[in-house]
Amino acid sequence: MRYLTLIKLSAITIILFHTGLVQADSKQADEKQRMYPNEQPITFETMDGLTTDAYSGFIPVPENRQNPASREIKVHYVRFPSNSDTATAPIIYLAGGPGGSGINTAKYPNFRFPLFMALREFGDVIALDQRGTGLSNDTPQCNSKQRLNHESAQTELEVTQQYLAAAIECAGLWKQQGIDINGYTTEQSARDLNDLRVHLQAQKMALWGISYGSHLAFATMKLFPGQIDKVVIASAEGLNQTVKLPEQTDAYFARLQDAVNTQDKARNAYPDIIGMMKKVHQKLAQEPLTVQYKNKAGDAVILFQKQHMQMLAAGMIADPHRYATLLLHIYRTLDQGDVSVLQEVLKRGYFDNTQISFQAMPLAMDVASGITSERLRLVEQQAESSLLGLALNFPMPHLNRVLPDLDLGDEFRTNPTNAIPTLLLSGTLDGRTYPQSQYEATSGLAGLTKVTVVNAGHNLFMSSPEVTEVIKTFLAGEEIRDSEIVVELPNFVE
Repeated sequence: MRYLTLIKLSAITIILFHTGLVQADSKQADEKQRMYPNEQPITFETMDGLTTDAYSGFIPVPENRQNPASREIKVHYVRFPSNSDTATAPIIYLAGGPGGSGINTAKYPNFRFPLFMALREFGDVIALDQRGTGLSNDTPQCNSKQRLNHESAQTELEVTQQYLAAAIECAGLWKQQGIDINGYTTEQSARDLNDLRVHLQAQKMALWGISYGSHLAFATMKLFPGQIDKVVIASAEGLNQTVKLPEQTDAYFARLQDAVNTQDKARNAYPDIIGMMKKVHQKLAQEPLTVQYKNKAGDAVILFQKQHMQMLAAGMIADPHRYATLLLHIYRTLDQGDVSVLQEVLKRGYFDNTQISFQAMPLAMDVASGITSERLRLVEQQAESSLLGLALNFPMPHLNRVLPDLDLGDEFRTNPTNAIPTLLLSGTLDGRTYPQSQYEATSGLAGLTKVTVVNAGHNLFMSSPEVTEVIKTFLAGEEIRDSEIVVELPNFVE
């Protein structure tokens, strides 16, 4: 599954920021703030104890605008009021996933809260819980009757068939509960954004998103180009890029090798990453490993197959500073016939829950955005020989069109073409959304400014203070002079 990872700020950064936050809050407290309908003042607190004055609010929207009898749902947000007298359009944060909570993103310890606060210089900053996420989620998780069997061999086809059965089962259960799954599409979420703009009495809105959040931004740019002031996106996912190209994943590992080669010890330890991975995969395909390990429930066992290793790798390549060193260590020790590192990793519970479960929003959003037939043929062709096959995208394209009424069609999947001022931030070691695909997704944007964050991964917003500064420069309408930001690589043999 797709998910976000966290990059830690130093304690010094937090202390310095907290000092500035107190000053900003003092100014904010002296100002009479406007409240919009369905809002109430709150003290917003992060998970690590930082606080600021804010407003909690919601907008009522139809669950499915194409159904006249649709029930009404609430889309919740937290508004951090601007601390500037020259504020313009509200800046709406679009979380990734799909399924991420914008409000929780602002709460996570040592994460993006400083950036939320910094951007108040340019307008109210909105932490949005998109429909079906966080506080905006009133759809229960579906725990299907389908269970994977990790103790005996299962083919990829058998696993896919179980996921298909589980998705159909869950769609039926949600329908029985009065939930219209057809309302949970990127297009419906884009219309929520325009409704939020109207609710905030703003002529235009600015969009700030990452990963799936950029996917949502692209859809909104196509539907409401005249209502968007500026767009800031990172780790962009195009409208026809829900499913990533396997060959681009292979190219990522080549870039990882180049990064490893800059460190003498790492180069000696990993002279041929791709070759090592292929050897491990071939061994597991020929003879899966019976691995015993301990988890929270006690003793556990898994017949560890090639597909398990591919899934594990797919979940660990987003950010080089987080898991790359560990992933390389897993492969090297398995290549040497040592399962001790794998046992330690399995303790984290990656494969403990065998019951196939779904949340409505992430499932529906991915299936609705889908993939064109031409791209699907290319993906399947490349997957046959690529390192991770279809694991990076799981459970897409496996579930493509499993709920046919959801599919938004190929017109939805075309790239936006407009002149909206847009800033694109791309990490050279992003293991989920690759630079080449990001440039393809933004090729129709005449107002595009590209900034490359060298050595950064998928979650790059807090990878360097320079990222914050370049976003502020862009929002101020000033020229961005440097197209590159360089961050330090992790130690790949730590």
